[in-house]
Amino acid sequence: GPEHYTTPWIEQEKMKLRVIAPIASSAFNPSIEKDVKTVTAQDADISLVNLDHGTKSIESRHDEFLNTADIIKKSLEAQEEGIDGLFVDCFADPGVGIVRELVDIPVVGGFEPAVLMAKLICQKFSIVTVEKRVNAIIEDEARRLGIMGNLMSIRDLGIPVVDLGNKERLKNALLKQAHQAIEQEGAQAIVLGCTGMLEVAQEVEQTLAKDGKPAPVIDPTTAAITMLQSLIRMKLSQSRLAYYKPESPTHKLESQDMTAAASTIRSWSFS
Repeated sequence: GPEHYTTPWIEQEKMKLRVIAPIASSAFNPSIEKDVKTVTAQDADISLVNLDHGTKSIESRHDEFLNTADIIKKSLEAQEEGIDGLFVDCFADPGVGIVRELVDIPVVGGFEPAVLMAKLICQKFSIVTVEKRVNAIIEDEARRLGIMGNLMSIRDLGIPVVDLGNKERLKNALLKQAHQAIEQEGAQAIVLGCTGMLEVAQEVEQTLAKDGKPAPVIDPTTAAITMLQSLIRMKLSQSRLAYYKPESPTHKLESQDMTAAASTIRSWSFS
């Protein structure tokens, strides 16, 4: 007969994950908690923090820049607290590469886990995001990760992040764009292109299947938590051959006498 295996990690100390919602707002927290709990392992404790300073959503490179300093601060604090892994809860992966240099624990954002899972289960997929202005940011991420051959399209809903709480409007818009991605671009799976698209993936997937379009729909939040738990369990973290650690992650920026600096400025003109 089949052999039965126990799960010895259940009896060990629980792994501790920290979700950093990289915005200065707690509006999405209840839905984040519900989404995260659907994939939380029995041996995991997951905590959630928001930024103290920053924007209320991330929809541009400028938003990423404004919020990155506090993302770094929250990440360093988490490592000091004994957290085992970090999820920066945004599809744009703001500050993820920087934080990977600064901490020794594994760090994921919303983009990489979701699209890499899509590659595992299909050959061609589309991303459906919030507004057109973030499409180029997502395309940059896709080129960096080398998945342009699998990415059929980046579609948008025309709905800003702060309005994603209207679930009916969100689901209807996602279904419309998903149908078009499948029918017009040949997508075999749909990746939700914003971690603010919470609590809708399964229902959209079920409706697509009823409509004769059985395409998996990947929620970036649950994909990230699932992958982060796996990294911790396998004792894997970012390679120091890719993410070199600074000699002192808390070093202070140096300043100079701007009066003296001004005297070194040179200008050129060409006639």
